[in-house]
Amino acid sequence: MIGVSVVLALVSYLAVRFIRSTTLDECTAHGPDGTRVTLDLDQASHAATIAAVAHARGLPERAVTIALATAIQESRLRNLAYGDRDSIGLFQQRPSQGWGSPAQIRDPVYSSGRFFDALVKVPDYLDLPVTVAAQNVQHSDYPQAYAQHENMAATLADVLTGREGPALSCTVSGADPTPSDAGSGASGAVSEAGDGGGVAVAVRREFGDAPAALPATGGGNVSYPIATGQTSTGWSLALWLVCHATQLHATSVTFDGRRWSSTASNQGWTRPAPDPGQSGTLAVALG
Repeated sequence: MIGVSVVLALVSYLAVRFIRSTTLDECTAHGPDGTRVTLDLDQASHAATIAAVAHARGLPERAVTIALATAIQESRLRNLAYGDRDSIGLFQQRPSQGWGSPAQIRDPVYSSGRFFDALVKVPDYLDLPVTVAAQNVQHSDYPQAYAQHENMAATLADVLTGREGPALSCTVSGADPTPSDAGSGASGAVSEAGDGGGVAVAVRREFGDAPAALPATGGGNVSYPIATGQTSTGWSLALWLVCHATQLHATSVTFDGRRWSSTASNQGWTRPAPDPGQSGTLAVALG
């Protein structure tokens, strides 16, 4: 039994680490059961985009879990320019099968939306095993393969939907993110340094109409009012901003009494001195 336990522990460890690249920049999500999932910045930005698109559509956490398990299996959360036959993108969707043009499918927001379009048409998809729901969308030659990623996907979905607060943090070097394999493409959430308008556009494109940014006050900052009772939404957006920080040139994200800073990213979410003026507000500093 001891040998079996050791093997199972090793398998569990590998399950949350195998999708890392060799980059030193990475994001780690901490599940409520102690599970840790570590991704590089490219993968984390795609995972956060999938969760954001689900939020924009009002879809539940279970839908995010199914989508993440699918993307992990199909592409290891890479926006691939290649695949089996003409399959491309996060979900390995095929232009020849009506999923869209190659350029559309390589857009993570579009491809996530198309996946959810198909998923919600699956009868009782929320009650199906993850691998069954995913297979009803993907029609894969390996229909059971999605099941092996369910625990990892569930942890990421739990965290990225904001339910666990500051349970994900990223360490960044300050360099622009570089996809870690030749077939990867970046997320569409890209802005010029200090471009608050660009950040607002990127947030609106992925999260939909809400939350809406406050009018710009200058100084390279963007703020979002978070309504009482919407803390999980605030954290979902805060974590999305951290996952996309290098693309958006975000130097800090402050929400709910916690702050992530790109210059001290190895410290995770710290507790800055209270600022009464920031109560109920998610603030992003750009540089």
